[in-house]
Amino acid sequence: MALRAASGPAAERAEARPVAVWLLACCALVFAMVVVGGVTRLTHSGLSITQWQPIVGTLPPLETQAWNEAFLNYQATPEYREVNRGMTLDGFKTIFWWEYAHRLLGRAVGAVFLLPLLWFTLRRKLPKGLGARLLAIFALGGLQGALGWYMVQSGLVDDPRVSQIRLALHLGLAFLIFGAMLWTALSLLRDAPAPDIAREATLRRFAWTLVALVFVMVLAGGLVAGTRAGFAYNSFPLMAGALVPSEIMSIEPWYLNFVNNMATVQFDHRAIAWVLMLAVPLFWWRIARRHGLPASARRGASVLLVLLALQIILGIATLLLVVPLPLAAAHQAGALMVFAAALNVAHVLRGRSSREPGIGPVRTIKIPR
Repeated sequence: MALRAASGPAAERAEARPVAVWLLACCALVFAMVVVGGVTRLTHSGLSITQWQPIVGTLPPLETQAWNEAFLNYQATPEYREVNRGMTLDGFKTIFWWEYAHRLLGRAVGAVFLLPLLWFTLRRKLPKGLGARLLAIFALGGLQGALGWYMVQSGLVDDPRVSQIRLALHLGLAFLIFGAMLWTALSLLRDAPAPDIAREATLRRFAWTLVALVFVMVLAGGLVAGTRAGFAYNSFPLMAGALVPSEIMSIEPWYLNFVNNMATVQFDHRAIAWVLMLAVPLFWWRIARRHGLPASARRGASVLLVLLALQIILGIATLLLVVPLPLAAAHQAGALMVFAAALNVAHVLRGRSSREPGIGPVRTIKIPR
């Protein structure tokens, strides 16, 4: 007869579960921050706070004088002079609170990540080899805050719009931080991959290709948002009556079209979506017909297929209706969900690695009769 071992991998998994739950909670906060960040951009609230004060700025204006000073600082910006001239103090408070919520969530992510990390470290509750990875993620979080302010600064000078390149980098780094935490949490919750899964190199490469395509589509979406290209070419599948608009390469030098030309950045975003519309169903079909894969691989591929379909529908509706706030915010949230789904499938199909902090398969003990 065989009994499951009372210690070893099963015990390690139980000890690692609180760390995984903590990381998933951090993922949820990053998800909320990405959504609020999208609303902040869509409501033109991102430039309402004109100073970066990581500590002092935790408290909002609490008195009339403080509100008036904040409003005066905003009135000195190009956005007020060129876009919101004549805005009242009440109107300013509306956009201020969105940007304040976005920054407060950033501080909350930092605190919720750092304080438990210190606690787990001091109590020696972190799985072996995980400390350096978590410190690297925390460093990326600090870089994200600095990059966010670097992005805001670009809209406080002459042009009352932030740089679309800095916006795409800020969004992309948020996705990388989310992905690093999610991957680590999944590694703590799941057994190490079985040998038959580790041999699925072709499917594993396919899964990582999908992760990369989704990430590049997110960066393209950041460029669309930064150039306000979503307010142009509001038809589908054609753009200005053609699959490929004639002005797609109208800027010189040619490479600037990929970041500055509204036609080009929207076309790129659509083109990647078309590729995913073909690639994800093919991936799902290959998973479905492959015997010997765990049920989690089939479930993960199915979830990815459904979420991508919903995301494409949301994207088309957002475009056709000229970027209404609820749909646009849902579309940004959907992008992170599709990214998470693609990363989840890649994790199921991962190969063995000595650097992976996952828990090994549960062993059995043979007891002679």
